Amino acid sequence: MNKKRVSVGIIGDGGWGTTLAKVLAEKKCAVTVWGPFPEYVRELERKRENRKFLPGIKLPASIRFSSDLKQVVAENNYLVLAIPSQYLMKVLKEVRQCSYRGKTFISVVKGIDTESFATMSQLIEKELGHVSIAVLSGPTIALEVARRIPTTAVVASGDKILMDELQRLFSCDYFRLYTNPDVMGVEICGSVKNIIALACGVCDGLGFGTNTKAALLTRGLVEMTRLGRAMRADPSTFIGLTGLGDLATTCFSPNSRNRFVGCELGKGRSIKSILRSMDAVAEGVVTVKAVYNLARKLQIDMPITEAVYGIIYRGRSPRKVVVDLMRRSLKSE
Repeated sequence: MNKKRVSVGIIGDGGWGTTLAKVLAEKKCAVTVWGPFPEYVRELERKRENRKFLPGIKLPASIRFSSDLKQVVAENNYLVLAIPSQYLMKVLKEVRQCSYRGKTFISVVKGIDTESFATMSQLIEKELGHVSIAVLSGPTIALEVARRIPTTAVVASGDKILMDELQRLFSCDYFRLYTNPDVMGVEICGSVKNIIALACGVCDGLGFGTNTKAALLTRGLVEMTRLGRAMRADPSTFIGLTGLGDLATTCFSPNSRNRFVGCELGKGRSIKSILRSMDAVAEGVVTVKAVYNLARKLQIDMPITEAVYGIIYRGRSPRKVVVDLMRRSLKSE
């Protein structure tokens, strides 16, 4: 008897969602990508290229594109949530109107809710009830994966059987998944690293060198770990792929949206001007507000996060913020 073909719905037509669709289609899965704008969905179907978010990458002919969310949810057993964190709740409310019971959800959304401080998987469970869910995260610049450049990432879930299943589903010659049961740690890493990438970008925009960036990356890892401990995450997660690995990639890659936004801030542009010029979303801009307030609530010292928040939401001078960071009271490492 022939094995039934795996069907996957990708909810979100951004760069990472489209890249995962390409990975799965090349593994002979039946893949449908949902996008919220019918006109752009028709363009994707016709041109086989995501010119906004994944330019220059030819997409397999087998990938289907749709703006009918109910149909995508109904027809696929695996559903990958690949939308910006600030739009997640809106989409989940639409998913609730669909036949989603019995489906497996894979979240690749990175962020922390600004009001409840919930992680994205917690928001999904809050809105959809008890569902089969996992998180996929790691040092994964979409364009590199789409070009089949060897990449590793992590799938996290409290369900070991599900983790193993998804590890096999997504892994291929150029995309290798590891498993980690520490869902909280993986999601905190994926969220906070974007804030540190903004800070590294600011330093690039100010014309600083690798000394400064190395310091920010290292001390940023300390901040991530502090928050993780307070949230009862496994400290070892923060020196793994989703912690140190993703942090390094996001802080140094020229394709990092968060590093780009930080760089433009360092050059003196306003956050409103930068965001207006972008099609893609830099998750760190929203996440820093959530993490700043969460750190205050938990009484955790996160000076880099506080500095980035000050630049974005209080209009502080990037150069002055750096000086203030350097003048903080001296302490041991």
